[in-house]
Amino acid sequence: MKRRTNFGFWPVILLAALYFLVPLVATVQFSVQQGPGTPFSAAYTQILSSAPFWSSLRLSILMAIAAVLIGMVVIVPAAYWVFLRVPRMKPWVEFVSILPFVVPPIVLVLGLVRLYGNGLGPLSSRVTMIMGAYGVVAMPYMFRSIDTGLRAKNIKALTEAALGMGASWGRVMFQVVLPNIRSSLLGGTFLTFALIMGEYAISSMLGFNTFGVYMLLTGQTQAQGAAALALISFILVWFFVALIQVFNRDAVSAMGGSR
Repeated sequence: MKRRTNFGFWPVILLAALYFLVPLVATVQFSVQQGPGTPFSAAYTQILSSAPFWSSLRLSILMAIAAVLIGMVVIVPAAYWVFLRVPRMKPWVEFVSILPFVVPPIVLVLGLVRLYGNGLGPLSSRVTMIMGAYGVVAMPYMFRSIDTGLRAKNIKALTEAALGMGASWGRVMFQVVLPNIRSSLLGGTFLTFALIMGEYAISSMLGFNTFGVYMLLTGQTQAQGAAALALISFILVWFFVALIQVFNRDAVSAMGGSR
């Protein structure tokens, strides 16, 4: 009996490809449209040779790394303990994790400034405030990724086996839990990077010239420059995706080779 080939999905794939590729091609075309005697790469050269571009990009990357570290230090142990010991508290933890979707960034920043702005010590620093704000904003993405990883693996059985062999809680966390949820951590890291690289409200209110702020300011004065920045940010996102895939593949290969 011959199998019938279903061609119904090809129009859907074609429309989806056009939906994503047409704006991308149009952005590329607009970014290289220059006046007579001007090189087609003038917008990219101007952006890449700009000191504010590199400083804003570096600041956003550092803030994204800080948000990921906050998530690993705070969210990973909390999600693991709830999953292992108090599963009845999971609905409440999930409710807390989605609060950043409900609270607008401007309210979050005003609350941080009102609470810590007049104080002394490191909590009153604007750097500490923006790091804490980004950690809170990234919490839903990190928690969902980590929770998915914990549910995908039999972490409870692995924990009991490790404790039964005399391992401490520290060794269980670093040698059992984290290696098994590495893919989920990398996914949450990518989502955090993608979020913070384009974030504008928090950084502008706290007075930081991050990559999102730089993109907006460039778009107000340079049309081709804004298009070039959009393509550069698109390439950066795919670079992080490829990097995560490489790390994930190496981790899987290492785990497979150690068995």
